[in-house]
Amino acid sequence: MEKTIKINLGGILFQIEEEAYRMLRDYLQSIDNKFRNVPGGNETIEDIESRIAEIFQSQKDLSEVISKENVEMMISIIGTPDEFDQYEGTESGYQTSHREKRMYRNPDDRIIGGVCGGIGAYLNTDPVWFRLIFIIMTPVFLIGLFVYLALWIALPLAISDSQKREMYGSNFYRSGAITGKISEYPYSSKVGSAFNQVFRAIGKVLFIIVRIFLIIIGVTFVLAGFTTLFSFIIIFVFKYPGSFSIDAGEFNLAYLPDFLNYIVTPAMVPLMTALIVLVVAIPLLAMVYGGIRLIFWFKVRDGYVWLIGLVVWVLCVASLAIISFNEGVSYAERGKTTSLEYFGPTPDTLYIMSGGKISDLHADKEIAVSDNYYRIYIDDNNNLVYIRSRLDISSADNDATSVEIKRQSSGTSRLDAEINARRLKYNFTISDDTLFLDEFFMIPPGSKWSFDEVSIKVFIPEGTIICMDKTVERMYHSYYDYDFISDSENRFWRMTEDGFDYIKPRHINR
Repeated sequence: MEKTIKINLGGILFQIEEEAYRMLRDYLQSIDNKFRNVPGGNETIEDIESRIAEIFQSQKDLSEVISKENVEMMISIIGTPDEFDQYEGTESGYQTSHREKRMYRNPDDRIIGGVCGGIGAYLNTDPVWFRLIFIIMTPVFLIGLFVYLALWIALPLAISDSQKREMYGSNFYRSGAITGKISEYPYSSKVGSAFNQVFRAIGKVLFIIVRIFLIIIGVTFVLAGFTTLFSFIIIFVFKYPGSFSIDAGEFNLAYLPDFLNYIVTPAMVPLMTALIVLVVAIPLLAMVYGGIRLIFWFKVRDGYVWLIGLVVWVLCVASLAIISFNEGVSYAERGKTTSLEYFGPTPDTLYIMSGGKISDLHADKEIAVSDNYYRIYIDDNNNLVYIRSRLDISSADNDATSVEIKRQSSGTSRLDAEINARRLKYNFTISDDTLFLDEFFMIPPGSKWSFDEVSIKVFIPEGTIICMDKTVERMYHSYYDYDFISDSENRFWRMTEDGFDYIKPRHINR
């Protein structure tokens, strides 16, 4: 076991290893040699010894032994004698070389950020004058405020003894900075000291106000971030949109992630899902954590965590943007195909009835896109996608009734978009005096959704009586965003040059 020695340092008894003792003895001897013949040197040496004792106390419990590592750490904090400011005898006592002085924010003499205290220490001037200058210049276009904030950001805080040594220069020891107890500034007058006390009192009040404000902001961040994150998990993970959708019966937001399987390449779906989760979750978690820090005001070295989180978030956003761009190329162009079929001899009364109805589908999910009318219905069991079709009825230019089916889709080119449009499946039939129209069209299995649309336009000669059932009427009125006129089972209209003319209902046995 290594030999230990008991020493008295700054009035405190320490037990130190022999090798550490020799290192400490040499260090104290070099300090003694440096300040022995300097006026006030004995006081400086005593201050340094007291500071060393404080550092040892913070490093080790009194019952433990001071090691070589403890001495090396102490020297790194206080610095070697060669790093101390050089003094030359003058009539006033000391003179320091300003080559080694640097400007810092002074943590031992600060009202808000320590800017004025740091300038005063650097220039050997009472900080009260700089505080008054900033206050006077603040009403002038806020110049004082902006300059103060700029210096607050630009100047580092003097935390270590070496930084304080650079800030104070020769006044480092005379000010009491070595012991961490800064006395009144040596050049301060009674009036200046009074002003400084007033400023400190105002600073404490401002600090309390700012803390209350930051706590309110922190609580807001925590509540907003946690609520949004919780809602995101409930909607997109557990798929329970009832409490969070704008209109749960009309717009099921929770099904949008499932819809990715039908709009992007299947192999990219898991990656895009993970990227979307990270892009949304990382800022929300940062908001919650930042709010907690604002509330409790604790200090922790988390700069690397913030930096890593920012880098990961930026990479996720960039990756998601690149994948979305590559997938979005397939929607670059719009194309359409149109087919026209004539009814034959136009009957006096034309019945337009629904064929396939949305209510008959076995859809698992319903998604509203772009507006209230455009709706997508997904049948996951059969991997099928259905979309509500549109209906328009106009007067014909001749005596023939015709049905125009317009299919629209997107693709990488106009030709590709037209090919995608032709694949859309829509069914309608003509039987005697009746036209049967499906309420929806279908995207073939294995095909991607490409902003597909199917519009049906029926051209009817003037004077023809038209009867529509409720489903067809809803298709027509939804196209123009109309409301129902009545609750009758069947409704009769006469086609005129200006459009429909409503006539009284008839009882039809159909």
